[in-house]
Amino acid sequence: MDLAYIPSPSTGVIHLGPIPLRGYAFCIILGVFVAVWLGNKRWIARGGTAGTVADIAVWAVPFGLVGGRLYHVITDYQLYFSEGENWVDAFKIWEGGLGIWGAIALGAVGAWIGCRRRGIALPAYADAIAPGIVFAQAIGRWGNWFNQELYGKPTDLPWALEISESGNRVAGLYHPTFLYESLWCVGVGFLVIWADRRFKLGHGRAFALYVAAYCVGRAWIEYMRVDEAHHILGLRLNVWTAIIVFLLAVVYIVVSARMRPGREEIVEPRSQKAAEAAGEAGDTEKDAAKDASEEAPEDAAAEAGAVSEDASGDVSPDGKKDASEEADGAERGAGTAAKG
Repeated sequence: MDLAYIPSPSTGVIHLGPIPLRGYAFCIILGVFVAVWLGNKRWIARGGTAGTVADIAVWAVPFGLVGGRLYHVITDYQLYFSEGENWVDAFKIWEGGLGIWGAIALGAVGAWIGCRRRGIALPAYADAIAPGIVFAQAIGRWGNWFNQELYGKPTDLPWALEISESGNRVAGLYHPTFLYESLWCVGVGFLVIWADRRFKLGHGRAFALYVAAYCVGRAWIEYMRVDEAHHILGLRLNVWTAIIVFLLAVVYIVVSARMRPGREEIVEPRSQKAAEAAGEAGDTEKDAAKDASEEAPEDAAAEAGAVSEDASGDVSPDGKKDASEEADGAERGAGTAAKG
């Protein structure tokens, strides 16, 4: 008798009147929101401007969704293009099926386009959003729980996942690999945040750390899954992908640290120019205020002196000279009159 297990939802869709709210889509949307929110906070902390992350996400998210779906359809083409299958189902993204490898690859292309439009270096942007992406993955994995997919081998552990009977499922208790990966992603997110603060990672190394750490967890979790997949030399395709991507990420971290040590001082040229312009405007105002304060005492003193002279009846030196000349003229006139 099974005393404990994780139940699966009886349906992956909740109807709000005529509007269907699909659990898988809801998890994806919530994950995107968290990624943009956290990425924006980290971007501002590194000297960027608010709203930049969201503006670039407008390019990255659609590209990522298309890339994730393409990877899934290509690697599991038999689900859509085999005899008896309906190829139209390849477009039904709400039924599940997003490959993270394709999502990151094509999402990076979209992010590059957005960064280029704003004059921003892609590695700096990638470092800022790396923890948010992996937290979004942690949330998105719960979409697999709603769809009862991507579970592991049978188990009798207390945290086993209950799977109900369906056309392509056998009822039973299985390893909740969606939960394992979700928890692993949360741990990777906090690892990247800690390492970024501790070692001041820059030039894309925080993003590369996220990729490498995620691949480690994905490899062993993938090995536990029992869903249909292509195998190469006895290993699932996604295990090989995780190994290759892990090695590439580690090589990038090592080479980048040697070629470009430290962290970028300026991540967004526009914000730097705005700060410099504000600083110049402030300096101009200070100089004008200083000049005004220096000229004011001199002008005030001169005006005060003039007012004081007028009030006391004093005359200027020129005025004294004119009065003296008039007096001398009067005396000469008087003498001439006496002689006459």
